[in-house]
Amino acid sequence: MSFIGKIVGAILGLVVFRNFFGMLIGTFVGHMYDLSTAQSRRPAHATSFIAPLFAFAGALAKSDGRVSEVEIRAAEALMNRLRLDPDLRRLAIEQFNIGKAPEFDAHLSVAHLRAWTHGRRDLAFLLLDMLLDLVYAEGTLAANKLGMVRQLCAALGVSEAELAAVTAMKGYGARYQYQYQGPQGNWSGPGQQQRPRNTVSTVDPYVVLGITHEAEPRDIKRAYRKLMSQHHPDKLGNVPDELKQRAESRAREINAAYERIKSERGFT
Repeated sequence: MSFIGKIVGAILGLVVFRNFFGMLIGTFVGHMYDLSTAQSRRPAHATSFIAPLFAFAGALAKSDGRVSEVEIRAAEALMNRLRLDPDLRRLAIEQFNIGKAPEFDAHLSVAHLRAWTHGRRDLAFLLLDMLLDLVYAEGTLAANKLGMVRQLCAALGVSEAELAAVTAMKGYGARYQYQYQGPQGNWSGPGQQQRPRNTVSTVDPYVVLGITHEAEPRDIKRAYRKLMSQHHPDKLGNVPDELKQRAESRAREINAAYERIKSERGFT
């Protein structure tokens, strides 16, 4: 939680009332301001992402022409991971079926998911984390699915390089590789190689951090600090435990990638 309101309130209370009790009053007012600001940055409800997420997942599964049994099992596995109660599970199934309909407009789900994140990138990355298992459920990456994921990323403010990093940390990096091209930071791809799924030791740590192999130590450190800030589980607030656990896992993956680069490059 921010302490800016408390500090400013305490100073103003001391200046206006010129005594200790005035400072306490200012601190209390500042505390209420901090609470209201923090609340405004949180999603309206911890599980309000369920309906748009599974509607988008249904559209995603249908985008290559048919919804396979493998994709249905992937959607069910996500419901299990989220430990949905019976009511939320029925809602998820209903929305998944709605998303499969030819007339469904995925832009509506994208808009709702964007509203749920309220501009918070840590929540945006967790949404992508949940969807990628469905994207890769059939083993190959269909162009239509990639197009829908890119549409969602654009709405959430997630770049191609960041999508590649999340994909790599999920273990799908062997089939979604981007090559850095030039000083503008453009990325090309994706690759569609078959894999076994990547392990931590085989994931490119530079892809995890969203940097090139030519990056300077100061840029590596900057990328690491930025990612750790974006993926810190303590900042998630009121979300399901599964999302917090995934954020903790991602923070460990980012830290492992950074430590590996430091060891290989020989800097501290």
